[in-house]
Amino acid sequence: MKKKVVFFEVREGTDKGPDGYRPDTMPMVNALNERDWEAEVIFYSDDKKDEILEKVLTEADAYVSRINPGNLKSEKVYFEMLHELVNNGVIGMAHPDAMSKYGAKDALVKLRDTDLVPSDTFSYYEIEEFKRNFPKQLANGERVLKQNRGSTGEGIWRVVLIDIDAIDQHGSVKLDAKVRCTEAKDNHVEERELGEFMEFCEQYIVGDNGMLVDMPFLHRIKEGEIRIFMINDKPMNVVHKKPADGDDAFSATLFSGAKYRYDKPEEWQELMDLFTGNLQSITEKLGGYDLPLIWTADFILDTDEQGNDCYVLGEMNCSCVGFTSHLSLAHHVADEVISIIKQADEVECHK
Repeated sequence: MKKKVVFFEVREGTDKGPDGYRPDTMPMVNALNERDWEAEVIFYSDDKKDEILEKVLTEADAYVSRINPGNLKSEKVYFEMLHELVNNGVIGMAHPDAMSKYGAKDALVKLRDTDLVPSDTFSYYEIEEFKRNFPKQLANGERVLKQNRGSTGEGIWRVVLIDIDAIDQHGSVKLDAKVRCTEAKDNHVEERELGEFMEFCEQYIVGDNGMLVDMPFLHRIKEGEIRIFMINDKPMNVVHKKPADGDDAFSATLFSGAKYRYDKPEEWQELMDLFTGNLQSITEKLGGYDLPLIWTADFILDTDEQGNDCYVLGEMNCSCVGFTSHLSLAHHVADEVISIIKQADEVECHK
């Protein structure tokens, strides 16, 4: 064991503080230093990939990725380096495949046979499949379409049928029916014909990692989205995000005017029990990788058939979750990083 951890960042991006680092990076570095561990920030770039790879393989036990994929020139090249690191014994926090699987919206479809996700949740990897099934689902009620790798609500659409009589004999909404579409990014509303809107959405299906998730719209989103902030398998806090007032507003982003409130996990004990009780199923169904170091799970309140409150998983994030409003969590992160490395070292010593 080398007792060293590297943190990957990039030079550019809107997530940097005045010192050039993400505001939550140096608190983690300092927390590890206080525990007599060495921690170093490495600014990744494609042209230095080989140099960085050799340095980390030689010096470090683990890496912590603090790079928003949107700030990379080539996510593929960065992930290739991460794969080479974990394949050669460096502990990935998170493993690159876990980052992809947990952060992608199709994780919801993989979890729909758990009690976290509605059974009428679908994924569309092919345009023809989208054209065939979505009009049928829309005939049953309001839907939400989510592009696979979007962020801050971009490419997440609430779709409402305006022409309620525009359903054909096969139970599908007609393509010339009027629909109201609201994007979560900023709650802006567009009224379009269904066929035209579906053609617009084809852009989300084509290309690398292209696909759409289709799930029922939950009206209780107006009461707020509940985000669980996790460090490995431990819930640390809950963010209650209430959308702005407005008939069509459903976005829970700060950009769209949502109000945030921070609660303790025990104030949401029923949700904590549900979620932590499903962690094993989540890891198994999303590839069997270790849980991410820092990640979130977003839930929406719903009502079950008996009229009781229940919770529906809306998405998970783990690529680069920030905690700038609660920097004291850096100490919990440092403790967890050390624990993970020591456990891995013990396993290796007993082989």
